[in-house]
Amino acid sequence: MPSSSFAPHAEVQSVYQAHHQWLRGVLLRKLGNASDAADVAHDTFERLIRANVREPLGEPRAYLRTIATRLLIGRARRAAIETAYVESLALQPVAVEPSVESRALILEALEQICELLDTLPMTSRRIFLMAQLEGMSYADIAQQLGLTANAVQKSLARALVHCYTAVYG
Repeated sequence: MPSSSFAPHAEVQSVYQAHHQWLRGVLLRKLGNASDAADVAHDTFERLIRANVREPLGEPRAYLRTIATRLLIGRARRAAIETAYVESLALQPVAVEPSVESRALILEALEQICELLDTLPMTSRRIFLMAQLEGMSYADIAQQLGLTANAVQKSLARALVHCYTAVYG
């Protein structure tokens, strides 16, 4: 029952007052660290504000839990990317080790790439990664996935257009 007098920020404030402590408790149990729980709770409400909610939330706890879960998945992904990157660096000679600033930029770029790839349909993402990272041919990908080489080529083309559009508009 949306009304013209609904104030989105008033709703966020109301949800914050009613559910912030609950959310921090849930996150504390999941993370085992009060500081991390407070950070994720803060980020959850920041996302809620940016969502620009236009009507009162019917199930605010479910909504908050969904946002928080997505944030936790993002944190886990970033940690996995950083771990893989650090392991990769450990295999390199010391002379090619990038500066702290370069490492931060590289990790940020890797995170953006992962987020972009997550927006692709699962099959397109698999085809893209098989072609780009593993250097597989259309025929090899088609055989492994049970598709035609033509379908692989079209899917890869759509994935490349999607990536190009996301980066360059």
